[in-house]
Amino acid sequence: MSDELLAVIPARAGSKRIADKNVRPLAGRPLIEYTIAAALESGLFATVVVSTDSERIAALAREAGAEVPFLRAAELADDHTPVSAATRDALLRLDPELTRFAAVAQLMANCPLRSAADVRASYEAFAAGAADAQLSVCRYGWLNPWWAMTVGADGTLEPVMAERLAERSQDQPELVCPTGAIWWARAATLAVEGTFHIARRSGWLLPWERALDIDTEDDWRLAETLIVQRRREESAT
Repeated sequence: MSDELLAVIPARAGSKRIADKNVRPLAGRPLIEYTIAAALESGLFATVVVSTDSERIAALAREAGAEVPFLRAAELADDHTPVSAATRDALLRLDPELTRFAAVAQLMANCPLRSAADVRASYEAFAAGAADAQLSVCRYGWLNPWWAMTVGADGTLEPVMAERLAERSQDQPELVCPTGAIWWARAATLAVEGTFHIARRSGWLLPWERALDIDTEDDWRLAETLIVQRRREESAT
């Protein structure tokens, strides 16, 4: 078995909440460039491939240094197909016999704030552990997920976990939330299971300011603010 690593960056064209999200400039650079740069600068990967159904995204990705050896099939680029299906598809197109890559990283393009150092550190944790998949996760911060409520059509609130409302927050176990920044899986596992959400999965903690998933305009503005602030701090050192 090879010890080579594959990075797959899923980037379909059909974003509904933010039009043309993957190619839209974020703080002066197309969104997808941040993820490509983190993958390349990590120095981990034999191949960094972008899985897309868009010629426009493909051209931009190649300019940024990624490989786009094929376009994703339409049935893998709709609103309902799990992203992991596109990542598995890329793996099997590039390594159908599963002899080339030992592990696969799925790096979502809408998580631009994770760094090359984060990618390296996450792999070190994955390689040192026994899990077959590893998801990047972040803390909820000041929000307490145990106290989550749904809002009815008439504005009434319904606790999701009513039995937890009477508990003090310091007595409740910590919960974390998956973020799409850096997911790892053993290549053979992903090929068979078709998902990173398997029984033998572990979590790798990423600070919220580098774990941000951009799904809304509010997320976009927050990411831009964080990137600008980071650049100021780097230029001051």
